[in-house]
Amino acid sequence: MTDDQTTQDNRVSTVLGRRLGGELLTLRTAAGLNQTQAAKVLSASTAKIAKLERGWVPVRDPDIRALCEAYGTGDPGIIGGLLELARIDRERRKAKGWWNDFPALGEMREYVALENVATTIRTWQLCLIPGLLQAPGYTRALVQGNSTQGHPDRGKQFVATRSARQQRLVDDPPLTLWAVIHESALRHLVGGADTMREQYEHLSRAAAKTNIKIQILPFSAGAHLGMGGAFNLLSFATPGAMDVVYTETALGQLWVEGGDSAAQYDALFQSIARRSLSEAESKNLLDDLLNEK
Repeated sequence: MTDDQTTQDNRVSTVLGRRLGGELLTLRTAAGLNQTQAAKVLSASTAKIAKLERGWVPVRDPDIRALCEAYGTGDPGIIGGLLELARIDRERRKAKGWWNDFPALGEMREYVALENVATTIRTWQLCLIPGLLQAPGYTRALVQGNSTQGHPDRGKQFVATRSARQQRLVDDPPLTLWAVIHESALRHLVGGADTMREQYEHLSRAAAKTNIKIQILPFSAGAHLGMGGAFNLLSFATPGAMDVVYTETALGQLWVEGGDSAAQYDALFQSIARRSLSEAESKNLLDDLLNEK
């Protein structure tokens, strides 16, 4: 699904809801049951099961447990992951976060809302410094260089949202961030030498935090699997258990909500990280870039 969030008849299909529904659909299919049979388990209509599997409605814990039993799923890990995802989705649907006051976010609003409830984010970036690690001057320069931002006030709002998002890195508990950044993003001159110096210093300070891991993939690594594009992996419990993937395209945003597909992105991220410099080596490269300015 290319839309990050869709609405219909005052209902909302959320990313987490679709991820949960997809997992339940997979379990039902493996059990050889149809929607009508699943509906009987809950004494509900077939339409309710359809809405549930498409992420249109929040799911109650008793319903998850009953469906898992009917589908022959007794693994505590699987059931626990589904219950946790359902809990977070219910909270997400009720949340009235700061992002709702920033129209400049546009289609990014759903991503920022998920970022706010994620426990871990792994990000691979080819051309840009990740938003959570951008210094204010770097963000302003990006906005100024992007003619699609329009009115200056919109640009100011965009910078403000970056700052608000970064609060998650110092919350209690803080968001865990693992960023792998291609050297080209560091070499690309955004806003001039002073802006880049500020950005390098910002990255160095961030890398010193225990909840932030920064690796750089150098030009010398040559061809690699990550050349196809940047992406973010968002985890809401144990990384890998119920991940969703977010990636931006030239024409919009794309969510990858399927378990197998998300696992493939996880494997891709791990592959890129293995080709990258270690944290210490990455810090040394940042120091070298600072000395060049």
